[in-house]
Amino acid sequence: MNTRTLLAALLLACSSLTHAATEIIDQVVAIVDNDVIMASELRERIQAITENITARGMDMPPEEELIRETLDRLILESIQLQKGTRVGVRISDEQLNAAVQRIAAQNRMSVDQFRQALEARGQSYNDMREQLRREMIIQRVQAGNVNQRIQISEQEVNNFLSTQEGQKLSQPEYRVLHALLPVSPDTPEAEVARAEARVEQVLGRIRSGKPFDEAVRDSAAPYAFTGGDLGWRKLEDLPSLFSDVVPEMQPGSTADPIRSASGFHLIYLAEARGVDRMVSQTKVRHILIKPSEILDDDQARELAAQLRQRALAGEDFGALAREYSEDIGSAAEGGDLGWTNPGQMVPEFETSMAQTAEGEISQPVRTQFGWHILKVEGRRDEDMSDEAIQAKAMNYLHDRKYEEELDAWLRQIRDEAFVDIK
Repeated sequence: MNTRTLLAALLLACSSLTHAATEIIDQVVAIVDNDVIMASELRERIQAITENITARGMDMPPEEELIRETLDRLILESIQLQKGTRVGVRISDEQLNAAVQRIAAQNRMSVDQFRQALEARGQSYNDMREQLRREMIIQRVQAGNVNQRIQISEQEVNNFLSTQEGQKLSQPEYRVLHALLPVSPDTPEAEVARAEARVEQVLGRIRSGKPFDEAVRDSAAPYAFTGGDLGWRKLEDLPSLFSDVVPEMQPGSTADPIRSASGFHLIYLAEARGVDRMVSQTKVRHILIKPSEILDDDQARELAAQLRQRALAGEDFGALAREYSEDIGSAAEGGDLGWTNPGQMVPEFETSMAQTAEGEISQPVRTQFGWHILKVEGRRDEDMSDEAIQAKAMNYLHDRKYEEELDAWLRQIRDEAFVDIK
């Protein structure tokens, strides 16, 4: 089918957007490997995109372009969802509920308020949940396939850290609150002395426990402060007046007043990151049981629970991991994950690990990978300064390469798939 014929067919398939009174018989608009895309699905997606573009006040693209790009997106989604099905990617209701809660919180709503807001706009809450489930599956399929295409060597990290960009990335960051009591250079000495006394009075209140922002906000004319939160900044991005002072401060402290041509400055260090690299680590082993076509989710959980009971009864946890764990990376080592850092594991695993006492075995916990039981073997605080800088650079390089590799992978799977547009 040539492009002109294709667009004519798609325009006809989408005609119900403007002719709602006409009865439309649903039809297949594309076959994608073992899946089909229906005209109704294409119409619904175009309508959603159209509403979004209108709500954001953007210019509407030509209708032919909108149809073509929407169909291409649906084809790519179908290919990725089918890949997810083949490898057993599943999103549990608990994981989906947590994702909905995060979206509602980002909109400063409860889940019930979020549901009501959707329904007030004529949108289905259940349809939104299922679309979110699809998107989460696609994200995991993408991550699983794209991450393995990204290789970053130690030399590449070191080379990056030697550049100006890399050195800036590894610098500490500070969140500073600033207050200025303006005093012009030609102010009489007596007035300067009264202003300085006022600054010392406010500083005393802060150091006695009054919040910095409240203390400076309570000041009144003629001794009213100006300023505010400077946000997160690296040292070189702070005003030069503060650059010698801030690195010597502890979070939660206020420095002595600083005099400049503008007046008297008070600075408060709210937070710092990248300064103290002492990390609380946990040594852990785990056994992973993945749901599959042979073993459904409930059966996978039951097997994990049985293995936990066997370990509690005295069987060697490492031996059980070597026999049963489906984590390719750790099974041969008896499930040993070594010393883990905060944020290294997925949130559900982290929470279970934190709640499990040293020497104990956790209850089965569900993550995106399947059902785990884990044994905490030790805890320690470790200086990770160099490792943290290397990890930060590695993550930066990974994120920079990810989008490039994702685009390349999407083009590859689109070329490899069987697609028949009707």
